[in-house]
Amino acid sequence: MDFDLSGPEGEDWRVPVSELTDRRRRVSDALAEAGYESVMVEDPVELYWLTGGRQSGILVIGASGSDVETTHLVKKSLPRAIWESGGSDSPDPVIQQHRSADLEKGLRSIGVTRTPAMLDSTLPYSRKRYLSKCLSGFEDSKEDASKILHRLRETKSSWEIDQIRKSGHVNHEMFLAVAERCGNGVTELDVASVAEEVSRKRGFGGRIRMRRWPMDCDRAVVAAGRSGGVPSFFDSAIGGSGANPMAPLGSGHRRIEEGVPVLVDIVHVHRGYISDCTRMFSSGSLPEIWNERLNDMVEIRDSIVNNLGSGVTCSEAWELGRDLAIEMGHAEHLMGMKPHQAKFLGHSVGLELDESPVLANGFDRPMHEGCTMAIEPKVVYDDGAVGTEDTWAAGKDGLECLTSGKSFPLHVEW
Repeated sequence: MDFDLSGPEGEDWRVPVSELTDRRRRVSDALAEAGYESVMVEDPVELYWLTGGRQSGILVIGASGSDVETTHLVKKSLPRAIWESGGSDSPDPVIQQHRSADLEKGLRSIGVTRTPAMLDSTLPYSRKRYLSKCLSGFEDSKEDASKILHRLRETKSSWEIDQIRKSGHVNHEMFLAVAERCGNGVTELDVASVAEEVSRKRGFGGRIRMRRWPMDCDRAVVAAGRSGGVPSFFDSAIGGSGANPMAPLGSGHRRIEEGVPVLVDIVHVHRGYISDCTRMFSSGSLPEIWNERLNDMVEIRDSIVNNLGSGVTCSEAWELGRDLAIEMGHAEHLMGMKPHQAKFLGHSVGLELDESPVLANGFDRPMHEGCTMAIEPKVVYDDGAVGTEDTWAAGKDGLECLTSGKSFPLHVEW
């Protein structure tokens, strides 16, 4: 069956089969190293990463050296799942999923001899209990492959980094539209709608995936003046006021006034891959104190980028950035105001907004080649917030900026 599914210019937006093949091989090798026979994958993000789509079903991956044949079992829709995984070039069989009563029998037919590992960190307890009941004939197993897959996804391929780079290009276009079409008197939601229009036309599908529950996310945090100091449930420096108590994150109804900082933190998702970027705006000039604070955040960012690029661990880079902020006098305001301060200065991005490693205490490993991270030093005061953010990729020669970087000003006056 042919599907008329493509990108905005008619491009084939399927994940290359070579990517799917390599990812499955990496998972198989990691399962073997951990002593697991196989893994069952149902999580939508992991399914997309491994199958090229997120149709309802289960992907069973056998460990290297095992007798398990990697197989994609699809409940709905099988024809689309076949097409999305490469059609006749799909790396492994794509077949109709067995009904629940026959699931164990179906798994045995592809070589499974014991309960597959599952992804406990994202699998609801009720679902795991149901699957365990369906597979009760296998030897009981409590194997959890969540960390295995999450660690593997930390290292992006050159193709994946290119998707984030393209996402960053759209992110840049969003800022250009905000600079051109917004200004004094418009609301935060007006600013968000301008950015949203650009993003939607360029292919944004409406979802920003997060791993941590229940941190659902708004794709545009616009905080004008005092909105920047409003605390929220969101584990970040700035949550914004939001549109209403049920949507208490992102952009609200406050209008932009002359001479106040307007922080615009926007996300674009290109073919599943996230770019995250923040820039400052104002109607007219800002009081000098805000310019000084922004310059401080730029200095902290540069220090972090240089140190990460030279191989220091993420926790060491966090400490360096925090200590520099303390020296500058921002101890009570870095990444929020007490008691609401976020304890990080950056977060890895990919198919999810909150991937690892994190620029925080406890992540005692470097940002190795293939990692992609949004670095975002910000300070928050009662009357506003200021900061900067770009998304970076670690390579052999240091960090490469994948978003606006120096091509878009840190502060734009309307």
